[in-house]
Amino acid sequence: MKTPVTIADGFTHTEDARWHDGRFWFVDLYRHRVHSCLEDGSDLRTEVQLDCPPSGLGWLPDGRLLVVAMHHRQIIRREHDGALAVHADASAFTRWDLNDMVVDAEGRAWVGGHGFDIMGGAPREPVAVLRVDPDGSFRPASDPLHFPNGSTVIDGTTLVVAESFGQCLSAFDIRPDGTLSGRRDWARFGPVAEHDDLHEAMGELAVAPDGISCPDAEGAIWVADFLRPRALRVAEGGEILDEVSTGALNCYACTLGGADGRTLFLCATPADFDPGRRIADPKGEIQTVRVDVPSRDFAPAMA
Repeated sequence: MKTPVTIADGFTHTEDARWHDGRFWFVDLYRHRVHSCLEDGSDLRTEVQLDCPPSGLGWLPDGRLLVVAMHHRQIIRREHDGALAVHADASAFTRWDLNDMVVDAEGRAWVGGHGFDIMGGAPREPVAVLRVDPDGSFRPASDPLHFPNGSTVIDGTTLVVAESFGQCLSAFDIRPDGTLSGRRDWARFGPVAEHDDLHEAMGELAVAPDGISCPDAEGAIWVADFLRPRALRVAEGGEILDEVSTGALNCYACTLGGADGRTLFLCATPADFDPGRRIADPKGEIQTVRVDVPSRDFAPAMA
């Protein structure tokens, strides 16, 4: 098993890994910051500072950044001059936090959510993925899912969503009008958790899929397992092809990128969601490891 190296540390909780425009992007959850850095961790920048935890990241076709403001249930847009604006407000749709997000080439944002009061210990409830159109309008896009988390879009026609308490990656066909159809298991690791209690449900999970990568040149997806210190390379159908350990820290997100698409970036943090402890003892890291199969964006380089 290959051993990652730490390229940046001292964060409260790292999440939402993205490679974009020659830089690695991620969030420092409890400091409410979006950061970017170069492939080796240098030139660390604070790109956005919010007043609540940020989550999913994506870009409109014209290059403007979108960021999920979790507690406000909003999508924030960073304009070209750096100004921040509300792109979409879903607070009337749900009382609970929005979560991860992917933005497709048409500028549509696909957004997951918690669906229940995690910090308050409420029973688990499923929630639909939201589709946010480029004009900021939104609508439920799927049936309720079991904690829709990390997501990716394959070839503009397939949305894949990690269902953390469903123990699966679910796939949907994206129709030309932006509606979803044909829900199916892209990969399944076990049955849907039976318990409504959050901690009991966690104990049922063999794999707890969180952030996921774009597909690699062989069609596999890297999956962060948030209950364990690892990321898994998974083929369509569910076969686990490879595994990378994140040492003493659990893995919450991962993505492929770098100059040749063969760098796997890993967001690793202690298994503790208490904001006070994470702020007082910031041990979140960004780790990287070189992998054999690059991102699909680099597929021609494999010849």
